[in-house]
Amino acid sequence: MPPRKRARPNSTAMRMVGEQVAVCRLAKGLTQKELGKRVGLQEESVASIEQGRRPLMPDVAELMDRELGLPGVLAVAAHKMPQVDVIPPWAEPLIKLEQKAATLSSYQNQVVPGLLQTKAYAEAVFRSRLPLYTDDEVADQMTARLDRQTTLRREKPMLASFVIWEPALQCPLGGLEVLRDQLRHLLTCSELTGVSIQVLPLGRTHHPALDGPFVLLETPEHQHIAYIESQRGSLVVSDLEEVSILSQRYAMLRTQALNPEETRDLLKRLLGDP
Repeated sequence: MPPRKRARPNSTAMRMVGEQVAVCRLAKGLTQKELGKRVGLQEESVASIEQGRRPLMPDVAELMDRELGLPGVLAVAAHKMPQVDVIPPWAEPLIKLEQKAATLSSYQNQVVPGLLQTKAYAEAVFRSRLPLYTDDEVADQMTARLDRQTTLRREKPMLASFVIWEPALQCPLGGLEVLRDQLRHLLTCSELTGVSIQVLPLGRTHHPALDGPFVLLETPEHQHIAYIESQRGSLVVSDLEEVSILSQRYAMLRTQALNPEETRDLLKRLLGDP
């Protein structure tokens, strides 16, 4: 069943609230980047809110009130605004699980994992979607994806393992320069605490995950969950037998993939670096 979306908030009201944020931020002498850092948002997210392209959510509004020294002004405005489904409903379970996961294991065979995408690469992914997104929808999706990536930089890092099939690193979504920047970003991400990136090379004659991509997560309560996404929906799997099967596949993928050091060497070769 196609994902259902709630009606978007009144655009005029969103712009008015956004202008309030901008005025109060400037009065405090903060840049968008500085405010975003204080409330846990990307600079692009703050810009989207101020431009009225993205609603100010109540929890963020409360943080902004505190950082800007306001007596609940933004929180009141945010609570009066209807919420929007920026993330498709079928993807929401993964987002919620990512935010609190103790460990994450992700296999992708068509695109770079969302948690590792650059802004330009993410835009190319969303502009490839059919039915086509509007420019505003693309901007909203990109901002939401960049916000998700903060989970890799938490104060208490989670253990995150990624296996990427090599064709995903050779497909020039958005153009060759976008791909090159994405490869450089993967090298940077590979140095993050708790992050392991491995490439499954094309030369392997056996492939344990031809059925497609999947994500494995372990909650702080040690519950093991799998997430499988298809073109028109998704499935959260908690059945122990099914999760065990996917865990076995992921173990085989890691065995056949290049180790993290070899992966960094491959990324450098793809970039043409010596």
